[in-house]
Amino acid sequence: QVHLVESGGGLVQAGGSLRLSCAASGSIFGLVEMGWYRQAPGKQRELVAGITRSLGSMNYADSVKGRFIISRDNAKNTVYLQMNTLRPNDTAVYYCYAQIRVQIYWGQGTQVTVSS
Repeated sequence: QVHLVESGGGLVQAGGSLRLSCAASGSIFGLVEMGWYRQAPGKQRELVAGITRSLGSMNYADSVKGRFIISRDNAKNTVYLQMNTLRPNDTAVYYCYAQIRVQIYWGQGTQVTVSS
């Protein structure tokens, strides 16, 4: 079994910052990549950012480039998402994901609400 535990969501004013964390545990041998998706009410889930375990290669959604920074701590099997200059349209449930070989696992989600 794979467990993903997220933390760091909450309520923040526009222009503020939040930092999300996601720790993976369990049967994570073969971990390839971790990252974050988000889903706003009435919208499809979309990729926010991902980072590979081995090389640390990163990819970002265009909407968050220059504002969000993804990082990892391989020793802790943890990925972080530093979110800066938050906007009201960043409001969503943020889901951590982990790719282990070809299988994708999901966290339970953490709510991020940005007030205007």
